[in-house]
Amino acid sequence: MANTITSKIELNVELDENRVPEKLHWTAQDGGITNEEAKAMMLAVWDAKTQETLRIDLWTKDMPVDEMKVFFHQTLVAMSDTFYRATQDEKMSATMKDFCDYFAEKLELKK
Repeated sequence: MANTITSKIELNVELDENRVPEKLHWTAQDGGITNEEAKAMMLAVWDAKTQETLRIDLWTKDMPVDEMKVFFHQTLVAMSDTFYRATQDEKMSATMKDFCDYFAEKLELKK
């Protein structure tokens, strides 16, 4: 039997009295991250039994809208890169990148 290694990623969310996130912290010791603060996060998990994606999208109430737009753009670009690595589908990856460029242009993110 092969030896397995377990790696842990921890998320901590501090909520206000209305259960709105005030602070987000994350730890990934294998990556050298310990209790780092974040203003937003998106987590997607594939449930093979139900054949659907489960998601957690959180952002703190002090996350600026202009930073949220950049966060979304960078996340979309990263998703297109991940899609290519997972599927090797060059045509659709390029189409996704085109959308990312369009998204950035419409939000006036590119200088």
